[in-house]
Amino acid sequence: MGAFTKNTSADDDKIMPEAAFRQLGGGRVAYLRRVSSDDVLAAHPGYLDLRPGMKLWALHSADGQPIMLTDSREAAIANAAEADLTPMMVH
Repeated sequence: MGAFTKNTSADDDKIMPEAAFRQLGGGRVAYLRRVSSDDVLAAHPGYLDLRPGMKLWALHSADGQPIMLTDSREAAIANAAEADLTPMMVH
C-alpha cells in the first residue's frame, strides 16, 4: 500500500480524499495485506535486505503509512494489538 494519489478521471467523486483515510477508524484501524518481497523491493530499492520471492505481511496505518513488515501474519496481528489497533484485511 502506498500513499494516496489523486486520480484525475471522471470518477474523481468516488475517490476518498487522503484526509478521510487518516480519520478512518479514529486512528485505531490498521490494514494487513499479503505482499511479495519482489513488490516491496521494487517500491523501496536498496532499503531492505530481502530475498526475492518471499511472501510477507505488511501492516499499514489507515493513511497507508507502513507500520511493519513480517513473514508472520500472527506477528503482524500481535503488533497491531500491542499498538491498540484493529487490523483489517485488504486485498
